[in-house]
Amino acid sequence: MLRLKFSSMKFTRFKQVVILLVLICVQTSGLSDIEFNEKLFAHVNKQYGTKAEKAVRSWKELIADNKKSNSADQLYEVNRFFNRLEFVDDLRHWKKYDYWATPIEFLATDGGDCEDFSIAKYFSLRAMGVPSEKLRLMYVKALTYNMAQIVLAYYEKPNAVPLVLDNLNPDILPANKRKDLLPVYSFNGDGLWLAKEQGKGKQVQKGGNNGLWEDLNQRMMQELNNREDN
Repeated sequence: MLRLKFSSMKFTRFKQVVILLVLICVQTSGLSDIEFNEKLFAHVNKQYGTKAEKAVRSWKELIADNKKSNSADQLYEVNRFFNRLEFVDDLRHWKKYDYWATPIEFLATDGGDCEDFSIAKYFSLRAMGVPSEKLRLMYVKALTYNMAQIVLAYYEKPNAVPLVLDNLNPDILPANKRKDLLPVYSFNGDGLWLAKEQGKGKQVQKGGNNGLWEDLNQRMMQELNNREDN
């Protein structure tokens, strides 16, 4: 759903899509400290197989190995780790027009679309101790492809030009160096911003929630509690 051509999307509809995409809500803080254990790995193995378990174990090692690293190394390692996965659109991958995969689902199925890359990177950096106020999921127009895209933006300081982590470009560059991206909205736990410049903007909404994010958080909690829907 996210990789729609902009030429076919009116601004009002575009705004609705972004707001549906969400404001990262207070539930996020409860999932920032991901606890890995053998029950979790057994659950992943049963649900997805040995290869998936190995991938999730590698994710655990990524987080553990970089918790005390400097921010530059954390960003580099997380970006590199997830960009190895394949881009697959939701309709082909999940048989749904829009589905937000948990990092475990993303790793276990070895692919996902742009929001899955960004969500996995977001949670990984939060688990490494990066404060939520330094991270925003940013909705942009990828000019080269004339597509909508979600990327992860990292702000060293509140008013700094953010660094962009995405699956289109393997290099982590300041937003003002990504001439191929036109920022429109960004969001995190504090609210929604209208982006008038590269990565900066005016806050237009505080708080909030949506079904996609609630569903994602619920599934993550189920995974981390080693249980399935009854």
